[in-house]
Amino acid sequence: MHNKMTDTPVPGLVLRLAVPSIITMMVSNLYNMVDTAFVGRLGTSASGAVGIVFGFMAIIQAFGFMFGQGGGSILSRALGAGDKERATLHASAGFLGSMLCGLLIAITGFIWLDSIVMFLGSTPTIAPYAKTYISFILISAPFMASSFTLNNFLRYEGKAKLGMMGMMTGAVLNMALDPILMFGLEMGIAGAGLSTAISQFISWSILVSMFRRGKTETSLSMQQALHASPLIFGNIMATGFPSLLRQGLHSLTTVVLNAQCAIYGDAAVAAMSIVSRLTFFTFSFALGVGQGFQPVSAYNYGAKRYSRIRLSYRFTIMAAESIIILGVIILIVFAPELVRLLRDDPDVVLIGKRALRLQAFAYLLLPPCMVTEMLFQSTGHRLSASLVSAFRSGLLFIPTIFILSHFRGLAGIQESQPLALLLSAPVTLPFALYFFGRLPKEDGADLPD
Repeated sequence: MHNKMTDTPVPGLVLRLAVPSIITMMVSNLYNMVDTAFVGRLGTSASGAVGIVFGFMAIIQAFGFMFGQGGGSILSRALGAGDKERATLHASAGFLGSMLCGLLIAITGFIWLDSIVMFLGSTPTIAPYAKTYISFILISAPFMASSFTLNNFLRYEGKAKLGMMGMMTGAVLNMALDPILMFGLEMGIAGAGLSTAISQFISWSILVSMFRRGKTETSLSMQQALHASPLIFGNIMATGFPSLLRQGLHSLTTVVLNAQCAIYGDAAVAAMSIVSRLTFFTFSFALGVGQGFQPVSAYNYGAKRYSRIRLSYRFTIMAAESIIILGVIILIVFAPELVRLLRDDPDVVLIGKRALRLQAFAYLLLPPCMVTEMLFQSTGHRLSASLVSAFRSGLLFIPTIFILSHFRGLAGIQESQPLALLLSAPVTLPFALYFFGRLPKEDGADLPD
């Protein structure tokens, strides 16, 4: 493993680690769109409910990513430095932390279910569908959160293929169960929720088995996790905080977006939900390349192979940008057809096609921001990662949507997210220049204090 991570040519290594992540996200996002299309057959209000619940699922994912990225970054650097015991301790503590957070979210969610659904931006007609769907998501919350954590651990170990097997199995099962439960057993939107809960548990079981059967460099020890000091959990959470901040802000922006769209009816909520899924599906390919970069960056940072960090950073940006350009062209040219594919409603298509084209154009600036944020997190630069993440994920979007929606109405809502992305991109450059200015020029050199 050490030879693979420190001696394999960087472009091939990044792509080799990226391919399983790309496939996993492609299948997962394909499931999201298939799920949206199936639920869309129940009506525009049901389609809007998917967007409402998607914002809540982002909160669960946020905690899974916090423990996964935080623990993964530490364990990868520990493996790079040859400290396997430290890596196992942080993996075990991270897994336990994500399970407990998922359980807390589930309990809290059921207690305040009605309030949460309305807070997420439901209209009176969307709320009944959203409550039914979100109930099943709450049941699966501990498994969902810890599955994201374990998948990140596998990526940081350089074993992304194992993570792919677990996550893909759940996504494919979900797509198969959706029509059976929704239409075959006539469960409607409850069938969509139940299929998600079942598939999340199956994915979780497979991912846990990878660690229990010795397929990984680290292992999961509940004894070590229960006796881990608060400092261990604090270190994991602090390192993973940029992921929590990014996902949390994304969830908050989804809530704000839904609330602003609700003023213009269910069609606006459904349209912007569909746009979010389409753009993220395209972005996920570039994101997968970035996820191939993270273990390379973290491991070589721990091994003091700084030249490989510089090379992998440049290569990842160029590869991700190439993917984004192709995706943007497809989204702009086929915007009406893509929106109609998920919800054949003239009002939804009219609102969605303009928003999709505007967001697609702004996504051209995302790869450098994304890779820089991943660089900081994988190397343990928490403050820089948090600041870049905050600007990219919503710090600028929230005031932008309130201002533009006030002056331009629905058109302003469509324009707010693209404008926020354009404003956040220049913030990244000074952070990247400062990092590489301090990174030692020679491999093996000590890092500056």
